[in-house]
Amino acid sequence: MVLGRRRSRRPVNPDAARALDQLKYEVAQELGMIRGGGEDELRANLDNMKYEIAEELGLADKIRTVGWPNMTSRECGIIGGHLGGRLGGQMVKRMIEFAETHMAQNQQR
Repeated sequence: MVLGRRRSRRPVNPDAARALDQLKYEVAQELGMIRGGGEDELRANLDNMKYEIAEELGLADKIRTVGWPNMTSRECGIIGGHLGGRLGGQMVKRMIEFAETHMAQNQQR
């Protein structure tokens, strides 16, 4: 029997939550998602991006007809996967660069 893993949006180290939020805002600014308006602006822009992605995937008409609560988990997951890849993928890239830099610095000691 294969056990599924639940994703947790909580950081492994709770003390890192603020730094991760800061990284998310920095990356979002670099991607042009926000211009300094903070979390409200980021949420509004991510919401707009959801509709843009839904349009690209041919799901926008269904969303307008039945609404988000009546979309299937699969459809929402497809949209979220495309959305998350844009911001989350860049965050992961930055974290890997950060880790590599610190590992290289530790090797020099």
